[in-house]
Amino acid sequence: MDQYYSRHLVTTERDRRLPLHLTSVGYTEHQSPISRDNGFPCFHWLHTVDGCGEFTMNGSTVKLPANHGLLIKPHVPHSYSAENRNWSTWYLTFDGALAHAIIAALDIQHMLPIRWETDCPLSALHKQFEEKCRYSFDFAGINGSHEVYAFLSQIKQYGQVSGQPSLSKGHERLTPVYLLIEEEYDDPNLGLTRLADELAISSQHLNTLFRKSWGVSPYQYLLQFRIQKSKELLLSDRAWAVKKISAAVGFQDYSHFVSTFRRVAGMTPVQFRRQYSE
Repeated sequence: MDQYYSRHLVTTERDRRLPLHLTSVGYTEHQSPISRDNGFPCFHWLHTVDGCGEFTMNGSTVKLPANHGLLIKPHVPHSYSAENRNWSTWYLTFDGALAHAIIAALDIQHMLPIRWETDCPLSALHKQFEEKCRYSFDFAGINGSHEVYAFLSQIKQYGQVSGQPSLSKGHERLTPVYLLIEEEYDDPNLGLTRLADELAISSQHLNTLFRKSWGVSPYQYLLQFRIQKSKELLLSDRAWAVKKISAAVGFQDYSHFVSTFRRVAGMTPVQFRRQYSE
């Protein structure tokens, strides 16, 4: 890898109207001390590739060893410097009409160190962007917007804050439950206790894991899965009675199936079949 690469983009008024737009990206093998009394004008991500640095913001200092990074909000005073001479860093800066809203919706922490495992895609970002910079990839406009969103999605998926497992690790742990639901969703007796037993944990613990990964309870996830399967059946065979489909996806009570379907899909099963089978 080169010792240094950097791309700074001139953003047009059209770019600034995009939900997200890239303003700069780069890699530095020997990071020099930086001090910004007025902060950076847009969102600034900095992470350590090798070595270790110290980052000071809001009167506190944190260490940034390898595979650790920070997202800094615009105009927040900060400074950083190497703790050892081999500190190499990668940065990405961005803005956009919906930048604040998208970060909030993804629930990405800023001003706090975020870490990730060495085998996840975030560890190779600096190499991927080096290739794009080397071959003059067009980061302007929609292309740059896509790159920023893909980066934020990886932070959401693989980033860990305050010792909490990443979203990907949470999904990995729940895989046996997903498989059980896939195989036995048609069993009306499949419920929270059976799902929790699959991981040998309490029902309360399973609830916590699901809410962290999906924002819903295991029961809500199961209901949504059953409704999705019912949609497939409604469209695959129009001769199959809706009440029979209700039982086939694990609902003991037909009226419960219809009310749940309406809440999830915004229409009744009959309306769904009529609208989408045509």
